[in-house]
Amino acid sequence: MLVGLAMVGSIAAQQPDRIVRQLDFEGNKAIPKTTLEAAIGTTNSSWFATFAPVRWIGLGAKRYFNETEFRRDVLRLEVLYKRSGFPDVEVDTAVRRTDRDAFITFMVKEGRPIRITKITIQGVDSLRQRAQGRLLLDLPLREGDVFNRYVMQTTADTLTARLKDHGYPEAAVFTSFESNRTEYTANVTFDVDPGPRARFGNVRVEGTQRLDSTIVPDLLVARTGKVYSRDLMYQSQRNLYKTDLVRSATVEIDSTHYTPGDSVPILVRLTESPPFRLRTGLGYATTECFRAQGAFAVRDFFGHGRVFELTGNVSRIGVGDPFDFGLGDNICSVAAQDSIGSARFNYQLAATIRRPAFVTPNNTLSVTAFAERRSEYKVYVRSQIGTTVEILHETPRRRFPVSLAYTITYGSTEATPASFCAFFNACTPDVINQLEQRRLLAATTARLSIPRANSPIDPTRGSNTTFELVWASKLLGSSEFQQFTRFLADASWYRLLARGVVLTWHVRGGIIFAPEVNLLGTQTNAFVPPEQRFYAGGPNDVRGFRRNELGPVVYVVTETALASVHDSASLLPPDSVQVAPTGGNTLVGGNVELRFPSPVLGTRMRLAAFVDAGMLWERGRPDLAPAALRITPGVGLRVGTPLGPARLDVAWNPYSALRGTLFKTDSAGALTKVQDDFAVDRRSRFLGIPLTVQFSVGQPF
Repeated sequence: MLVGLAMVGSIAAQQPDRIVRQLDFEGNKAIPKTTLEAAIGTTNSSWFATFAPVRWIGLGAKRYFNETEFRRDVLRLEVLYKRSGFPDVEVDTAVRRTDRDAFITFMVKEGRPIRITKITIQGVDSLRQRAQGRLLLDLPLREGDVFNRYVMQTTADTLTARLKDHGYPEAAVFTSFESNRTEYTANVTFDVDPGPRARFGNVRVEGTQRLDSTIVPDLLVARTGKVYSRDLMYQSQRNLYKTDLVRSATVEIDSTHYTPGDSVPILVRLTESPPFRLRTGLGYATTECFRAQGAFAVRDFFGHGRVFELTGNVSRIGVGDPFDFGLGDNICSVAAQDSIGSARFNYQLAATIRRPAFVTPNNTLSVTAFAERRSEYKVYVRSQIGTTVEILHETPRRRFPVSLAYTITYGSTEATPASFCAFFNACTPDVINQLEQRRLLAATTARLSIPRANSPIDPTRGSNTTFELVWASKLLGSSEFQQFTRFLADASWYRLLARGVVLTWHVRGGIIFAPEVNLLGTQTNAFVPPEQRFYAGGPNDVRGFRRNELGPVVYVVTETALASVHDSASLLPPDSVQVAPTGGNTLVGGNVELRFPSPVLGTRMRLAAFVDAGMLWERGRPDLAPAALRITPGVGLRVGTPLGPARLDVAWNPYSALRGTLFKTDSAGALTKVQDDFAVDRRSRFLGIPLTVQFSVGQPF
């Protein structure tokens, strides 16, 4: 016997290590290929090791052929099919072997399936009619389906989970079946034992040290007296994690004090987070140059689960005073092109106190005081101090964050003089200074988010929807000069068409209303601050246009540059003209994008084809920017990084350059209109084709 085993081992040792170059299935209709691959021990090598034109390079993971596991795989597939309702299944194989390679095909003859003719669910008569309807709705297994034992067990688990979510902690479901091999039919029976209905009892907390233990019951959705629900216990656990007060937490039945038939006591076990948290970060962006941020938090600040957080960030380090390091001529050249925002560095300092479980477990109250200077590329710089009071309501199960915030700020907004001149006929420095004076802006903001995507960084399924309403009025404390109503809706959908192939589409729309006020002796619409206006164009919008350059724009040229071409604006070189986006009060846009793996390095690199469309205009002012739809198709490349996909998009822009008013500025800063309907074409061209190149990190939507 030992000699025989030694001979077998010797023969196995002499067999060459063959690389699996092909693993395929034929004849499988009821069970997908991915499920069959997961059920067997033999696995295919990676794409680089199987694709003949490139496998000579030697890259990619190699899987080796094992004769013993291969024979077992036939039995594994037969068992899988028989338990899935195909008793007559036959699995054959075709293997082509070379000295170093193995090419494998499993050939499946599924045969006739057993189908379910009757499903009986017993033991639910004691439940109310409405409860029965919820329990039996859309079960995985139905009459007429193939008799799949895996799905039968899934159905039993579904019934058990639904009962435990509606007041029955002792619920149990048992399965039985009768099958007729001659007629290929089966009858399935589910015996339901719901047990007694119960309510939640007392709450016991373990693990608290510094944390005020009274806050823990307040955070639980599963409260004493409520009808028992296992789902409410999971929601309570998520509520604890959301506060950032605990490092780990479990919410479960207190089995040592639980007697079936009585109320269900709850045991909360937790490990507290450290009392302090410090986070810092450094980054770089093409339009912001270098930036840094930091956050310091104190947990359980003066008890009751309060969290105090001090945050700060600065940007435009390297091009903006007082941190101008001369980087505007090299790696920060894009930021240096912004004459509005790059002159000074941007900053924000904020102090926030959050109070979880405000009135209900799903509410969070926060109060923030802040000072900031922020800018939008080539549009505006906003300097302000202010306070925000916000209530956020979010249920752990549905996860529909709804927030209502009141913000009052005192500050000023600086924009291009041409913007003021175009919109308010304010073309001299003294009049522009009046528009840039510090004023009170008080607004109420309501926001609803519906996050349903499977990933916040690179989603492939689900959707994300956001609605936002901003109302600024003198009734809230805002100056009469700054009153408006702003509505914005944004929605994205993601669908997985095949492995690695994702179809996405995105729509965005907004509108702004402003009442009439007496401005500079004339009756006109109230001033909508540039930071509240809509802008379009850029890497995350209509990619055929540069950032913020889809929609109303004006052009500014120095008096000297215009004189050098003898006041002939048509002869101005594009580099001598500054483009100043002014934004609009009406926005409509949409994108469709198909993402798919690259034939080379498909696990890390993906390609994209997209079509972007949008229009932005100033409603009521057709002389500034009439409504015109712009459609720009293109292609893109995505490379996976730890921060999300690095993205390069190239879009075709077939439209003529944007047209707007041309102003000239003198040495004193005063503006004079030169002409209307002026344009400078700054599109790049490749073989005569006008293209726009966009680079960013993260998916566009």
